Amino acid sequence: MRTARHGGISRARFLTGAGAVGAVAVTGGLLGTDRAGATGPAQATAGAQAPAAPGERRGLAQRGVCYEVGDGESHATRWTAARMRHDMRAIRQDLHANAVSVFGDGVERLAATADEAAERGLRVWLQPRLGDVPERDILDHLAETGRHAERLREQGADVHLSVGCEFVLFVPGIVPGANAVERVENILKGNFDPEKMAKKLRAFIGKAAKTGRSVFHGPLTYGAAHDEDVDWTLFDIVSVNYYGYHKTKAAYVKELSPHLRWGKPVAITECGCCTYAGAPQDGGMGWHDSVDYTKDPPELAPGIKRSERTQAAYLLDVFDVFESMNLYAALVYNFVSPESPHRADAPRYDIDAASYSLVKTIRERPEDPESPWHWEPKESFDALSRHFERAARRG
Repeated sequence: MRTARHGGISRARFLTGAGAVGAVAVTGGLLGTDRAGATGPAQATAGAQAPAAPGERRGLAQRGVCYEVGDGESHATRWTAARMRHDMRAIRQDLHANAVSVFGDGVERLAATADEAAERGLRVWLQPRLGDVPERDILDHLAETGRHAERLREQGADVHLSVGCEFVLFVPGIVPGANAVERVENILKGNFDPEKMAKKLRAFIGKAAKTGRSVFHGPLTYGAAHDEDVDWTLFDIVSVNYYGYHKTKAAYVKELSPHLRWGKPVAITECGCCTYAGAPQDGGMGWHDSVDYTKDPPELAPGIKRSERTQAAYLLDVFDVFESMNLYAALVYNFVSPESPHRADAPRYDIDAASYSLVKTIRERPEDPESPWHWEPKESFDALSRHFERAARRG
C-alpha cells in the first residue's frame, strides 16, 4: 500500500479528486451491511438475472455523468455559465448521455446548470452537496435547491432530487473531524465509534428525507456509499455510489443484487476509477495515495503510471454489468476535474492520472493555476460515447 501523502490537500481539491470517497473502501461493513450475510429475496437471486418480460425494458433507462458546480481553487477553475453551457452541450451531443447528475454547493450554480441540462433534453439528478457547516445550514441549502427542482419539474423537466451524498464524510459530527479530509483520516485510522456513527447517520438521513419531501414532489433519493445502512423506505430510488472491482461479471452481479431487495429502481449514482494502471483495484480511494500535495507543484506518487485504457476498460465492464441487471440509471464520476491538470510533457506532474474525469484538463501555461485551460476527451469518454450511442439506438 502506498503511503498517504496528501497532507496539504485542500477541500476543493479533495472534492474534485475524490468526489464521494466510496466509503465501502473505507468502512467495509461497519455501516451495518454485511455482504457475506445478505438475506431476503436478493440472496436467492444473487449471480443470476431474471429474463425480461415481453415488452419490458432491457438495459439501463438512464446513462450519464456527474458534473460538479464548485467554486474552484482559483479564478481560472471556478464555475462559469459559459463553460457550463459548453460542457452540457458536449455531454448531450458528444457523449450521447441522456442524464446528468448536477452536484455541488451554491444554489444559483446548481439551478442554472440544472436548467441548462433540462433545456438540452437531459434527465437531471440534482444533488446539493454543502459540507463542513452546521446541520441546519445543510438542510436549508437542501430545501432551497429542492424548491428549484420542484419548479423545474412542474415545467415538465425530468428531475430527480438527491438529498445529499455520503453524509458520514460531509456532515460534521457523525464521525470526528473538522472537514471531509480529517473525517476520512479518522475513519481509516479507526478513530470513531461505529454504533454512534450509524445512529447519527440514520438520524440525519431521516431529517434530509423529510426536508426533501417538504419541498419536492418528484422522485427522491440519497447518494449512499455501497455499504451504508440506509432505510430506503424513505426514498423512491435506491442510489448507490459504487467503486467496486471484480474479475468476473458474476461477482459484480452478486455484490450489487442485494440492493434489489427493496423492490425499487436501483441507480448507480457514481462509478468510475482513476486514470492509471491498477486504478480499478483501488476503487473510490484511488485518489488518496496517488499524489503528493506537500510538494510544490504536486507530483504523482512513485509507481503511478498513466493509463487511459485502464479507465476506459473498467467503465465498459461495469456498464455491461449495469445493463445486464436492467438497473434504472448509471452515472459516471465525473466529467471534468480542472484542479487536476494533465501534463503530457511531464508525466511526474500529470495529476490528471489520479482523477476520475472523462476528460483531461490542459492548461496553456502548465505550472500556472490561473492559466486559461480547455479539456480534451480521454479514451474513456470516447468508449462511453460509443456505448451510449449504441444503447440509445437499441431503445
